[in-house]
Amino acid sequence: MDELRAACATVAERASHVTIVPEAIATVYAADRPLAKPERQSAMWPPEELTARWLTLDAINFGSGWFPTLHKRSGLSGYGTIAAGLSERFAGTGAWTAAELAEIDAATLAPILGQDPEHELMALYARSLRDLGERVGDDYGGDFSAVTAAARGSAVRLALRLGEWPCFEDTSRYGDLEIPFLKRAQIAAADLHRAGAAQFRDVDRLTMFADNLVPHVLRLDGVLRFSPGLVARIEREELIAHGSPEEIEIRACAVHAVELLVNSARPPRLTASELDQALWQRGQQPHYKASPRHRTRCTAY
Repeated sequence: MDELRAACATVAERASHVTIVPEAIATVYAADRPLAKPERQSAMWPPEELTARWLTLDAINFGSGWFPTLHKRSGLSGYGTIAAGLSERFAGTGAWTAAELAEIDAATLAPILGQDPEHELMALYARSLRDLGERVGDDYGGDFSAVTAAARGSAVRLALRLGEWPCFEDTSRYGDLEIPFLKRAQIAAADLHRAGAAQFRDVDRLTMFADNLVPHVLRLDGVLRFSPGLVARIEREELIAHGSPEEIEIRACAVHAVELLVNSARPPRLTASELDQALWQRGQQPHYKASPRHRTRCTAY
């Protein structure tokens, strides 16, 4: 992940649409606005089942650019709606096997998620799940727990391996820089660790999981400053193209800002992935929900 950190630092130096506010780093999350350290979960299923559930969810943990067009459950966000549908499927009949995932299609998946089978996102979800099923089937004999075992106790190794699969791929180019954000590959490693499906010794080496909510929180909290033109586009809910300079700067500057926060006196004792989760939870508050965040239609987040 050192390559990602270095690339994001370089983007932050070159950026013209997004700026990190240095004076906010040491003060914004002081005693009046503390961020809590997330708690680890207790394992509720055998490692094989738990790993299958989390890899399945994280393989389709994207689509924020389409979320305003989904049929949402009452009181739930787009992500919450998708996660709830999967949870009910898992509770009823368990996780899909690798062979089942390799054959899944939008018509099968959409009713489980409560969506229209013709919605563009359903086809993208099904494609990602088919790739996951094929990879686990072909490379690991259909054994989901073998995926984590092959990482040999390293969250970074797992994230890099998952990032080689189309269902988790997430790399952008900014001028001469290649930026391996690997948002969902990294969050899969963190989720498996937090859930107790795996024990990774280097979770602290993961970065923030670059999406569209944490940068939004950082902007409203004064850590990031967007150009007036970019703010205007976001507020009128214009889609920001994936791979555009603006979109890459939003993600990269957020990653670098979180690194600066981790290395500052505040918040104490939080890794980048823990800080990401704390900021994501903060973003569920009405204050953050009331303002539009940037929307990008892609499979990265």
